[in-house]
Amino acid sequence: MPLLTPLTIAEAEPTRPTAEIGRAPERLAGRKNLLQLIQLRWVAVAGQLATIGTVQLVLDLALPIREMLILLASLAMFNLACGLRARASREISQAELFAGLLVDVLVLTGQLFFSGGITNPFVFLYLLQVVVTAVLLSTPFVWAMVGLTSLCLVALTQWHHLLILPDLDDSPLSMHYIGGLLMCFLINAALLVIFIGRIGSNLRQRDARLADLRQRAAEEGHIVRMGLLATGAAHELGTPLATLSVIVGDWSRMAPFAGDPELREEIEEMQAQLKRCKTIVSGILMAAGEARGESPVLTTLHAFLDELATEWQLTRQPAEFVYERSDAPDLPIVSDTALKQMICNVLDNALEAAPQGLLHLLASCEDDMLVLRVQDQGPGFAEDMLAHFGQPYQSTKNKPGRGLGLFLSVNVARLLGGRIMARNPAEGGAEVSVTLPLASLTLQKSERSRHGH
Repeated sequence: MPLLTPLTIAEAEPTRPTAEIGRAPERLAGRKNLLQLIQLRWVAVAGQLATIGTVQLVLDLALPIREMLILLASLAMFNLACGLRARASREISQAELFAGLLVDVLVLTGQLFFSGGITNPFVFLYLLQVVVTAVLLSTPFVWAMVGLTSLCLVALTQWHHLLILPDLDDSPLSMHYIGGLLMCFLINAALLVIFIGRIGSNLRQRDARLADLRQRAAEEGHIVRMGLLATGAAHELGTPLATLSVIVGDWSRMAPFAGDPELREEIEEMQAQLKRCKTIVSGILMAAGEARGESPVLTTLHAFLDELATEWQLTRQPAEFVYERSDAPDLPIVSDTALKQMICNVLDNALEAAPQGLLHLLASCEDDMLVLRVQDQGPGFAEDMLAHFGQPYQSTKNKPGRGLGLFLSVNVARLLGGRIMARNPAEGGAEVSVTLPLASLTLQKSERSRHGH
């Protein structure tokens, strides 16, 4: 089976610094959380405006409308600025999110100051700010928010504009106050369910992306170790292969072998197989940067696929092999070793699964994507194999070291911006589809990858 080396894979796509990749989920989660706070703030603006209008017009209570509307307009302007900030590419820190929450607390405190202070039932909206901070930010920010809201609550017990309710009677609580408490509870409950649920979803998505990045890092480290072993093996195999080549060449010139057509044919087959082994070893060393005499081969997509199918059929000699190419544009590309080995790995696995059956390779184009489908008439994939497809050492052959071919192929496809998927068709057998963006195979893209931009 052709062997992939990590140095070949690395040339498929310029790599970004590990720290930058690791921060990507954090940046995305921070931006999503800021957007959630912006939505929550617009709800607060609308709710405060509706409350002021209801108290002033329906309940006929005297409020300092001018001051309260100024605070409301200031909060709306701040929210517009936050919307512009969310569009910037710079990372959104926890300190920025905390600063936005501080503005919300200060505006809420101002509104409560002008509408009864501690006697206003909407003082319990402070709990919403504490809960949002606890979900979004680290422990020091949470305790800072607890301390700030507590100070604001204490301050409102001493300094506030009196709110005269018209239906005060001998009962300790008026109907207006009870209605306000109920409204405050409903607002808190609804906002917690809606927005805290969304923020929790953002955090779970961030954790999932971080887990995926850690898995990819582990897989790439696995590939590097295998590549080092492959390069070392190639060095060690060079000398015995050269010795065997010399010995077989001497045998071919000896009279007992030269005079026997059957023996001569077997020696020629041995020489062909030795040549193939030396070609594989040279390819590994060249991919590792240890052979500089060969230049990249400029070709076209049609020629690359046709030559690959022909070469694979000649070297593997399957019982029945059908190759079809349709609707694939003949783009100029650089013949890439990793791409070739990836496709050969998929074909080799299909041949091992069904050595006597029909193998079908179909190349087509769908929405600017090159799609290669390899179909066999074997027993198909087990459910566990499909669930862990492309992971190392997952194989149906029950042999040590198997499953690495598909694992390496999946990583090559991913680095080229594509994917490999497997399924069991209803008519039987198995199908593995390789999907690659045509843009990643063009001459210009390949040259950029080789030069690292």
